[in-house]
Amino acid sequence: MDFKELDWKGLIKQVAPAIASTFGGPLAGMGVSALSTVLLGKPDGQEKEIAQALSTATPDIILKIKQADNEFSVKMKELDIDLTKIAAGDRDSARKREIEVKDKTPRNLAYLFTLGFFSVLGAELWIAVKGIVIADAALRTLDVTMGVLFGMMLGVKEYYFGSSHGSAEKTQLMAKIEERKKQ
Repeated sequence: MDFKELDWKGLIKQVAPAIASTFGGPLAGMGVSALSTVLLGKPDGQEKEIAQALSTATPDIILKIKQADNEFSVKMKELDIDLTKIAAGDRDSARKREIEVKDKTPRNLAYLFTLGFFSVLGAELWIAVKGIVIADAALRTLDVTMGVLFGMMLGVKEYYFGSSHGSAEKTQLMAKIEERKKQ
């Protein structure tokens, strides 16, 4: 895959959610710096360099990114910075703005992304069921479009319904309780 096509922020959101939670917010520099240090060995890497490094990432690099994410979370807790609260505040301010100015753009975009997602999904299923042969470039374009729309659908879900961060914390807490029972 060409690094220009790589949705590196989406990838980091899956691999390193604590670092990714800083993107687009006041702590973005800290998150990108932590990621750059792991991938490039320097804290001031450019987005293009990060995307290029991620396009050839090995399982060892992914493991290092996960470890950096854990260290980043610990550091944020030591500094008494609640990334979940910051992300929730960001969503809340966007929702309040939407209500105050009666802006229908987020709602309309949510409808558009949903329509687009299911249209592309339907097209891919129709192509598969009918056994239609299409050019590789067209199939790759559909796949990339589906990936982008899937990411947008996740954003819509998080905007309107919140993220599953609380669920993840609950799972970790339950695991700790089980671990203590075994001791």
